[in-house]
Amino acid sequence: MKKVIKATVSNIIVALFIFIFTIGGIFLCLGRDIKNNISLIDKITVVEAENKEEKVIEVDKITNYLSSYPSYGEKYATLEIDKIDLNKDVYFGDTYEILKNGVGHNAGSYFPSEGGSIVYLGHNTPDMFRRFSELEIGDIITVKTSYGTFNYKIYDMQVIDETDKDKLPIQREEEILMIYTCYPFNALGHTTNRYVVYSKLVSGEEA
Repeated sequence: MKKVIKATVSNIIVALFIFIFTIGGIFLCLGRDIKNNISLIDKITVVEAENKEEKVIEVDKITNYLSSYPSYGEKYATLEIDKIDLNKDVYFGDTYEILKNGVGHNAGSYFPSEGGSIVYLGHNTPDMFRRFSELEIGDIITVKTSYGTFNYKIYDMQVIDETDKDKLPIQREEEILMIYTCYPFNALGHTTNRYVVYSKLVSGEEA
């Protein structure tokens, strides 16, 4: 009887080790994809009730200042923040597929150089906005587009609720770049808070 019990316990221990090593191997090989997919579960956009078609119609109403505009889903700029060694492509729109590729541009906001609110968003993964906690007031954010380079200085940072639309106001009195991501930065799965970095245009040079 003792031999049977020992054999059973040994088999359980071996099976447990195999399971742990298998799971560890999966996370080691697919860790980045798993983190991205978990982050994608988060409702990262503040305005959840609007569908993408409605947003495109909205942006047609408020933006008529550039000579041409990117198509929805098209890359049109790069976002650079030297303080945290960030250099990411910016795409017009914020769908599931767009956010897998880089930074999304909320289609209900303005474009750089138009003099209004610009809203960017991205995941809180290590290769995206995880290091936002290191940013400070006065740091510079640079957006390089095909039609010019624009520098924005950070003046505020806030943790907001995902439904608080008033914290991401769309206006055209001054050019403000607002970038947000899920918060806490190391959260897995759905979170109800967002971390917003606010910055104002301080210099721009059109191509």
